[in-house]
Amino acid sequence: MKESQAARFADLLEGAAARARAFTVDRLARGITLTALGIGAAALAAAALIFLFTAVFRLLAAAAGATAAYAFLGALFMASGWLVLRSRSRRG
Repeated sequence: MKESQAARFADLLEGAAARARAFTVDRLARGITLTALGIGAAALAAAALIFLFTAVFRLLAAAAGATAAYAFLGALFMASGWLVLRSRSRRG
C-alpha cells in the first residue's frame, strides 16, 4: 500500500526534529554532564590538597617545632611567588 502524504510529512518532521535534537540537546546534555563531573573532580582535588598541606605542616611541626614549620612554609610561598613573578617578567 502506498503511504499517505500526511504520514510521509509526519516522518519528515520527525526526522528533522531528531536531527535538531542531535545538534542541540544531546550535545548540551553531554556538556552539562562533563561540567558537573569536572566541578566534582576539582572539589575533590582541592580537598585532597588541603588535607595534604595540613598533614605536611603537622608532620613538620612535630619534627622541627611550630616556628620552624611556619618559617618553612613562608619560605615555600615566597619561593613560589618569586618563580611566578620571574615567569611573568620573561613573557611581557
